[in-house]
Amino acid sequence: MTELQFPEGFVWGAATAAYQIEGGAHEGGRGESIWDRFSHTPGKVSHGDTGDVACDHFHRYAGDVAMMRELGLGAYRFSVAWPRVQPSGKGPPHPAGLDFYSRLVDALLEAGIAPMATLYHWDLPQALQDEGGFASRDVAGWFADYAGVVARALGDRLRWIVTLNEPQIFGLFGYVVGTHAPGVQDFVGYPRVAHHINLAHGEAVRAVRAERARLPVGIAMQTPPMHPRSASAEDAAAARRFDAFFNRYFLDPVLLGAYPPELLELLSPLGVRYPEEDLAVIAQPLDFVGVNNYTRYFVRHHPETPLLEALADEHHRIDGARYTDMGWEIRPDALGEVLDRLRADYGNPVVYVTENGAAFADPVADGQVHDADRVAFLRGYLARLHRAIADGARVRGYFVWSWLDNFEWAHGYSKRFGLVHVDYPTQRRTPKDSARWYAEVARRNALSP
Repeated sequence: MTELQFPEGFVWGAATAAYQIEGGAHEGGRGESIWDRFSHTPGKVSHGDTGDVACDHFHRYAGDVAMMRELGLGAYRFSVAWPRVQPSGKGPPHPAGLDFYSRLVDALLEAGIAPMATLYHWDLPQALQDEGGFASRDVAGWFADYAGVVARALGDRLRWIVTLNEPQIFGLFGYVVGTHAPGVQDFVGYPRVAHHINLAHGEAVRAVRAERARLPVGIAMQTPPMHPRSASAEDAAAARRFDAFFNRYFLDPVLLGAYPPELLELLSPLGVRYPEEDLAVIAQPLDFVGVNNYTRYFVRHHPETPLLEALADEHHRIDGARYTDMGWEIRPDALGEVLDRLRADYGNPVVYVTENGAAFADPVADGQVHDADRVAFLRGYLARLHRAIADGARVRGYFVWSWLDNFEWAHGYSKRFGLVHVDYPTQRRTPKDSARWYAEVARRNALSP
């Protein structure tokens, strides 16, 4: 292997999300979110864990930024907690909430770290969920108002802004499967939810541009490759169906201005109709597309669940393959497939890899964390990323998930994705070997042999 040099100006960053790291759940006027309610509901989260304290980033952000600077991070993707800015999801912003993010952004800029803000990383104000959440068409207006507030307050200092994080995940697992907040199980209502998610994105893009016309705006998608479980024609057809239902439900209207015909045919028994004027709002031109990728999905035909086939097969394992602590197959080609698809089918947009990383056990030994498995994971995925760029993908930066170990949603604190180990009882931060390795990659702008 020779040294793989990345393009000049390539951005090297790391990512987090508000509910997963901030804590301070009842401070600064913050309102209740759907993840507060969900995590406090018995049986919903492993070990009864909640994000009440998490990594206490709300109080420790200055030290966290100093550590980012020390390790040479070039950019930081964080999310803004909607209920911290608008406790009820509507109305005037809470000054203390905006002040926290203003101080964070200023600290990042002072440290020479470019800030990327995500407007929605799954923490809908509970008050809005009580009014229907994403099942209500009103959510598009609520979200646009909130987007305008954040853009007005922070947009002069942000480098990029992202509307939604992984609509595929929070939509399906929050409103159909029910294993994520708000814990709804309503397949019949999902086509309405998915459309309102898309509409909220489009309205938010318009709101951001009305406030900050020059601020680059995009969306972060998780669109894993869908591979048939077997060589059968039935499994191949199932993979195409689930790709339309999971991936193209969001990719196509956002990037192409239309829902896939195959999807509309599948949903026709539900009487689904989407107004053309809505599609014009959804398909706002974007400055970039965020790609979140970890692995691929396997799909096999299930006659009784023709649109949820992959979910029953997500833990399928292959002999000889390697897996992370989440049970996800380590497959760098999965990232390459997504980038190749965007290039071939969606006009080759400017891309930032907004999440990519792996969970491993990561024990601390003599004050150090030797996470060779994570280094190997990142090396493999970055090598595949380099190849995609050489093939013409317009990738401008990479954000590893995650900067800190954190609250991993329904898994609680049992999974560790961070470059930095967090001892939750003491909040002690310990950079892992992967943090120093990644810092060297960023410094050299190259992947060494």
